[in-house]
Amino acid sequence: MSLPEDEERLLPLAQRWPRASKFLLSGWAATVAELATFPLDLTKTRLQMQGEAALARLGDSARESAPYRGMVRTALGIVQEEGFLKLWQGVTPAIYRHIVYSGGRMVTYEHLREVVFGKSEDKHYPLWKSVIGGMMAGVVGQFLANPTDLVKVQMQMEGKRKLEGKPLRFRGVHHAFAKILSEGGIRGLWAGWVPNIQRAALVNMGDLTTYDTVKHYLVLNTPLEDNIMTHGLSSLCSGLVASILGTPADVIKSRIMNQPRDKQGRGLLYKSSTDCLIQAVQGEGFMSLYKGFLPSWLRMSNLVGLHKATQ
Repeated sequence: MSLPEDEERLLPLAQRWPRASKFLLSGWAATVAELATFPLDLTKTRLQMQGEAALARLGDSARESAPYRGMVRTALGIVQEEGFLKLWQGVTPAIYRHIVYSGGRMVTYEHLREVVFGKSEDKHYPLWKSVIGGMMAGVVGQFLANPTDLVKVQMQMEGKRKLEGKPLRFRGVHHAFAKILSEGGIRGLWAGWVPNIQRAALVNMGDLTTYDTVKHYLVLNTPLEDNIMTHGLSSLCSGLVASILGTPADVIKSRIMNQPRDKQGRGLLYKSSTDCLIQAVQGEGFMSLYKGFLPSWLRMSNLVGLHKATQ
């Protein structure tokens, strides 16, 4: 039953436009979370590039000369060698990415839930539909956001290039987009999209299946109630599973996106994501696929918790 026009105008904006308000709230919360946790993301990317075996084929001595650092030493090294504010290098395209990804994911998920899957006869939306819908929505959102992810990863590595005496690739965010587009065309902006959408699907699957399962288990089988403690533990478990599933694809994605390219925008280290996977395992061992796991887990847990809190 619709309200008269005069009465509708008196309603708060959140009630008049619930979806738009929810999107704006989620976007604002995601931006705040991005700024707060971005140093973890930067540290993760730097860790993922450490000891990259494929660089030896180009005669790059950085792999042999740089000692391996853990999460804390990497973060402290960035502060000491590059400056405190460099912990946020690449945050602008990261915010762009969140806007594009969140918008694409939300629109796709709403469409799948209401048009494609629909609710059951008892108006309940089953978990399996939520998982499949979330994975598909994550894939669509991540594919749309791939150019911003590409620029983010490359800008995150600019500080390391400067320390190694290499020329910087970009003067800023918009110069990065323009340069990648001029060298590789539209296709160049989607470098690394295959492992990127694989990561998005796996992370969404881990998030959606784990959070509610752990939360329900804690409420039903422990003295804990539905409070911030339960919410925090569920987020930690959800982030753990999502990181276990998604980190290998994330490492492959980051390396493909950051690899040097020829004048036509073709990668000089890896022919494909499969080639990158094989080279990493053969040259560095299987556990190289989990470089950057700890900062990834910590960041994922925070983002999952905030996402659930704003739903």
